[in-house]
This record gives sequence, structure tokens and C-alpha cells, in this order.
Amino acid sequence: MDLASLIGVISGLGFTAAGILLGSSLLLFWNMPSVMIVIGGTIASTMIAYPLKDFLGVFKTVGKVFIFKIEKPEELVKILIEISNKARKGGLLSIEADINTTEDPYLKSALQMTVDGVKTSDIAAVMQKRMELTHREHKIGYSVLASMGTYAPAFGMVGTLIGLVQMLANLDDPSSIGPKMAVAMLTTFYGALLANLFFIPMSDKLKLRSDEEILNMTLLYEGVVSIREGEHPRLMEDKLNVYLTSGGGKAPKKE
Repeated sequence: MDLASLIGVISGLGFTAAGILLGSSLLLFWNMPSVMIVIGGTIASTMIAYPLKDFLGVFKTVGKVFIFKIEKPEELVKILIEISNKARKGGLLSIEADINTTEDPYLKSALQMTVDGVKTSDIAAVMQKRMELTHREHKIGYSVLASMGTYAPAFGMVGTLIGLVQMLANLDDPSSIGPKMAVAMLTTFYGALLANLFFIPMSDKLKLRSDEEILNMTLLYEGVVSIREGEHPRLMEDKLNVYLTSGGGKAPKKE
């Protein structure tokens, strides 16, 4: 569970609600036409901009904002060093047992190809392709949310224009001015709130998640290629530690 995301959403809603309650009732800020304009318009625009499967996939992707489990990069380096030492002493076939113990499908597949004697260039090509596909999938997820963060305020302005037109068209009826002005103002409020508390921050968090996953995949890629090439474990460790220091990770202490 990502406490930062959870606390951020709860506190954002809480502070907004508290600010409203200090001056009025929460019911004053509920307007169904405004909700329909902003949410309906945002969904419609997003579906126009992206294929249906990409739009529907964002609901699954949003879960990673709050629940995300990933191996620490420094732990992956330790695992790769152990496998490298084992391969150097007992040959590539000696790491076959590690295939069954590893939980990472990306590493499992790469190790299996290594044990099977697949050429280094072919292993590298397969791993790079899978990395590219993973990055593309991640990019679609956070791009959809970023687009929704753009569309929501825009439809807030559309709702404002609708409310103003309705208000100006009925100036001879004073009783209608209030409800029409509410639609005009609340759509802008809804659009800004959805964009800046949900869509844009979630997109940014998913970009961070993507960077973390790609960093891990890069470490595994470099490690497996080094193992397949028979490089010295210490050389491989030095190469992988470069990614940790540049990517914000902490390099493991050398034994």
C-alpha cells in the first residue's frame, strides 16, 4: 500500500471539504448537471482520443497508484551476483535451480534461455523487446490519465459557458439566475478538482512506477547478458551499481 498516495487523496478531499464547511454546507457544492458535463465530457473526449481497450485499461492501471509491490534494485543486484558466482564456478547449467525459485517472469524467461544455450544476441533481443512492450503499456496508462487531466478543466469551462448562456437568456426571471450561476461556477470547480487532485497526480505517480519497473528490467537485462557472456561477477557488480547510483538506488556493500 502506498501511504503517500492514500494520504494525499484523503487529505486533499478533507481540506477541500473543510474549507467548504467553514462557509457553507457541502450540499451547496453538489450540482448534478455540472457533474454530468465534466465527467461525461471528460470520458467522451478520452474515448475519442484512445482506443477502447486503452481507455478501459486505465481503471486497472490506477490500482498501481495505491497498491504497488516491486523488488528493490539493490536486492536484484545481490541475486544476480549470486547467480553469476554460481555460473562461473559450476557452468551455466548450475543455475537451472534458480529458474524454479525466481518469481520474476522476466528473469525466469531470461535464465531459461541462458541455460538452454541461446545466443547472447538473441537473449538480448528478446529481453529488449519485452522491455519496450512493458514501457509502451505503462506509457499508455499514464498518458490516458494525463489527457483526462487536460480535458476535465476544459469541460469545466464548457459548463461555465453553458451556465452563463442560460443565465443571460433568463435575466427577466430573477429566480433562475442562482441555479444557472451554480452550474456555471461548479463545473469549473469540478474540473479543476478532478484534474489537480486525481488525474494529473496519478499520471505523475504512474510515470514514477514505470521508471522503477524499467530500472529493474534494465538491471536484469544487463545482469543476464553478463552471466551469459561469462563476465567476472565483480565486473558485473560494478556495471550494475552504476544504474543504482544514477537511478537513485543504493548500491549494495561489497562482501
